[in-house]
Parts: sequence; structure tokens; C-alpha cells
Amino acid sequence: MKSRVVSFVAFRYLLGRGKEGGRYLRGAAFGIALSLVPIVVTLVVSDGMIRGITERFLELGTYHLQAADRRAGGEPATELEAAASAPGVAGAWCERQGLGIVVGAGGKSGATVRAVSDGFLRDAGTERYLRAVEGDAHFSGESDALLGEELARKIGAEVGGTVRLMTVRTTSEGRTIPRMASFTVRGIVSSGYRELDALWFFVPYAAGKRALSADSSRAFIGVKLADPYRGVDEAAAALTAVLPRGYAVYTWYELQESQYRSYESTRQLLLFIMALVVAVAAVNVSSATSMLAVERRRDTAILKGFGAAPADTTRVFLFGSLLTGAIGSIIGLSAGLLIAVNVNALIGGIEQALGLAARAAAFLGGTVAGAPPKLLDPAYYLETIPVAVDWKAIAAIGVGTTLCSVLAAWAPARRAGRARPLDILRKF
Repeated sequence: MKSRVVSFVAFRYLLGRGKEGGRYLRGAAFGIALSLVPIVVTLVVSDGMIRGITERFLELGTYHLQAADRRAGGEPATELEAAASAPGVAGAWCERQGLGIVVGAGGKSGATVRAVSDGFLRDAGTERYLRAVEGDAHFSGESDALLGEELARKIGAEVGGTVRLMTVRTTSEGRTIPRMASFTVRGIVSSGYRELDALWFFVPYAAGKRALSADSSRAFIGVKLADPYRGVDEAAAALTAVLPRGYAVYTWYELQESQYRSYESTRQLLLFIMALVVAVAAVNVSSATSMLAVERRRDTAILKGFGAAPADTTRVFLFGSLLTGAIGSIIGLSAGLLIAVNVNALIGGIEQALGLAARAAAFLGGTVAGAPPKLLDPAYYLETIPVAVDWKAIAAIGVGTTLCSVLAAWAPARRAGRARPLDILRKF
């Protein structure tokens, strides 16, 4: 039997009227499509979340590379020019980090003090993710400070107000002495990920050197590359070569390895669970093919009576399962991508609907409505989910689902091909 005849018969089986058995394959295709929607949404959303969080850490927190002087009393500013001239380096800045207590008009809180230069705040990567909620996200003088949104809320800080920073230093006799400094709130900033910026307290580098003692803080050179995902190890080696002996260079992956592995493990686990659902839906093609073979047994007998070989009959049912898997995959992937691309609008709409329902319930009950509901807590998730579509993974899911459908239908298709036409015609 020629291939076009096989495909024609398979199309008739799939697209035939309900009473002719096509409903089984169409039902299986619908089941495959339905199972693919959550796996595509999970893939796109998890990739977007991981990419969005990772890039915020790279651009605002860990940099792409860090060069730290392991020698006692070293000052990274002396090697800043050499680091900036290293091959592959797009920008380099000094930073000193330490801990302190920030006191505002409404309270006090522990904080991560980051002494940075204004050049870092004006870097394109920094400006992409660090936005000013209030005020400005840059320094205008050495007494300016930028506070993370959550830190500002805790201590009741406002733009233009004054806050005090308390740090400690250790004397040569081993005594701990507090040190106080006052700053003017220049701006309240947010990275869009509260877990990252909740305790940030930015001050100019020169002011930070005075407020943070060398024994209670760490200083390093933060380096950014043109592409943090390519040639990082080579850039680290080149940076090591231009810096004096005693400097240690770390890549962003080394600094955030445990967190990055945690994100990847969670993503793989979610995809594995969703893949099991898809596998179950693909196995349903086997049942659909068996039912189709039963309802089409007389047609099969007639085809064989006209000279169709057993292999031709098997090919008809296998091609039908191939079409079933392909159509289900196309519909499911398309619907999943449509939902994933509009996931932020969808979540916003659901939150608005829940908020209206909560206010209506409060009004009818004579109570005061609480805070608007949030499906994704900004303390643990990004405020806006980036959309990252991995087209290779999407294609692999579609091809894999289609192949699973064909493999699941192999056994019933082979049984239908082996059936003898005389036995079928005697019974029916």
C-alpha cells in the first residue's frame, strides 16, 4: 500500500464522524493538548523567574566577577584601573560591604551597608533592574544614602529625611567601639525582588570607607562583562593575570552556586512531574488506537481482502497515532505559550477578581476589607514575571510527546495488522 493511501485512510479515521471511531483519536489528542498546557506554562514561567532573579543578582549583587585582596590592609582602589583594562571587562567599581544598624524616624533595623561609587549606580545593567520607588537612584553628595524599599518601610524613612547609621570598629586592644554617621535619604529603591534588596543601604564609597572599618567589612572590585554567560572563566583568568599576587578572582557562578543549583533542581522537579502527566496522556493514545481498531475491524478486513499487507494495516494505525500526537502537541503548545506570554496580565486579572470578591464579602458582612490578595508574594517572587521562551525545549517537548504517542500505539496497531480477515468477517 502506498504511503499516500496509508495517510488518506489514517486521516479518515482521525477526522471521521463520531460513530466511525474517530472520536477516540480526537479525544486522545484533546487529552494530550490539555496535559501540555501546564508543562509549557511551568517551563516558561520557571525559566523567566530563574533568569530574572539570576540577572538581578548579577547586575546588582554579586557582579559578574569579584576580585578580592586577601592581603591584610589591602585597598582595591589602587588596582581599579588595572582591573578595568583587563580583556573582556566592560566596567569595574570598588565596593565595601558591612553590617550596621540604621535608625530612622519610625524605628531601627539591621542593614547590609554597601559603599559603592555613583558610576556603578549609573551602569546600564544596574539601571535596568534598580529603580527608584521614591526620589532618585543616584548620589549627589557624600552624605546621601539609598535605602531598599523594605528597609525604608521598617524605619519610617522618607526622601529628604535624615537617618543614622551605627557601625562598630575594634581597637588594637580588642575593644569594640560604636561609630555613628548621619545620611540624607536621597532615594528609596527596589530591584523588583524583595529578598535581594530588603536590607540594602547604599552610601558613597568614600563615606562607606569612613563608616565601615576594615576589620568588620570586606572590600573588593566588582567587575561586569559584556556577556556574563559566555567566556566568564576566560575573563576571570585574564583579570587574575593583570592583578598583583594575593588577589582572588571569583565568578558569579562560584559566588551563587548553591542558590543557582537550588533553582535548577526545583525547575527540573516541576518539569518531571508535568512530564509524567504528559506520558499518561500519551499512553491514552494506546487505548484510543485499540478502540479504533475494534470499531474499524471490518474496514481492516476489507483492506486486507484487497491485498493490503499486515504491515500496511499497522502503518495506518501508527500514522493515525502520529497525527493524534502531532495535533495534540500543536494545540497544547500553542495554548500553553499563549497563557505563558500573558501570565502577568492573567495573574493581575485574577488578583483583581479576588480583591473585588473580598471587598464584596466584607461589605455584606459589615467588616473592613483586608489587604488586596497576592497570588505571588513579592517577598519570594519577582514583582513581574519575565517571559523567557526556550524554543529548543518547546520543540523537544512537542517531538517527544508525538513519539510517545506512536510508541504507545505500537502494540494495538501491530495486533490490528496481524488480525486475519477471514476470522473478522466470520464473526462480524
